[in-house]
Amino acid sequence: MNSTDYIVLKTALAWLHEGKRMAIATVVQTWGSSPRPVGSWLAIREDGQVVGSVSGGCVEDDLIRRVQTEILTRNTPELVVYGVSKEEAARFGLPCGGTIRLLVEPRPEQGILDSILEKIESHQIILRRVNLGSGKSTLHLGTREDGFSLSESEMQTSYGPRWRMFVIGAGQLSLYVANFALAADFDVVVIDPREEYTEGLSQEGIQFIKGMPDDVMQELGIDSHTAIVALTHDPKIDDLALIDALQSKAFYIGALGSYTNTVKRKERLREFNLSTEQLDRLHGPVGLSIGALTPPEIAVSVMAEVIAVKYGKQT
Repeated sequence: MNSTDYIVLKTALAWLHEGKRMAIATVVQTWGSSPRPVGSWLAIREDGQVVGSVSGGCVEDDLIRRVQTEILTRNTPELVVYGVSKEEAARFGLPCGGTIRLLVEPRPEQGILDSILEKIESHQIILRRVNLGSGKSTLHLGTREDGFSLSESEMQTSYGPRWRMFVIGAGQLSLYVANFALAADFDVVVIDPREEYTEGLSQEGIQFIKGMPDDVMQELGIDSHTAIVALTHDPKIDDLALIDALQSKAFYIGALGSYTNTVKRKERLREFNLSTEQLDRLHGPVGLSIGALTPPEIAVSVMAEVIAVKYGKQT
């Protein structure tokens, strides 16, 4: 769950605990160029207060009116479509004739939302299945591979920790990378075994763990929503982490170093029975080639490459 939808969840629960009537709208389908992805949330309170977004502001005013005057009087979910025609898309400001379909739940279950928040905050992944006829939800344990789905009778959504980045090394460059990753909505863990870095990065939102990166990563687990960036420039630390990373499902693996050092690193790693295919997953030198020289500039190039790979773009 990204930070925006996390705020929606917490705000919606606060309203429910205060006894306020409210509805939750979820983007369930998009056609054309839609401003918000499937799964995005918007909560609307009975007095018109909102948190979150389903269209970047295009249809929210009309949706608030419909929730206040129609949907909150009902007990079951309603599917709402905006932008069916070019004229309607233009009227609501949807770009390029885009269309969005929303599931609006007028009576979200407080207990279900409480459980979702509890699971997320304990770093678990949870699936919610909503019966479109009754509006009743059930919760199930999920994995990061679970996605959003919609059928004629059910909506399935997955909630859990954000995309995650392991930063190997706690030096100056790591601080910039960690901050940019945090701003890009990653859950950031910085790992360094060196005694001189025992104080770590004392910054809210960034978790520092003192230990050998390979041990820590094995304990935390690496999945397809994890990026790993090795920045110590010390083979004794970086290489051990990279051996595990290159055999994992991590969607991005990068290491600091020149082209020459990257070639040498791959030669060393090959001795640990890593295949050519696995070694080809290593981004090195780390980051896009933008002429970056200073630590903040290099951090920008690193995050640009990570985001490009996250969305399947060539780098």
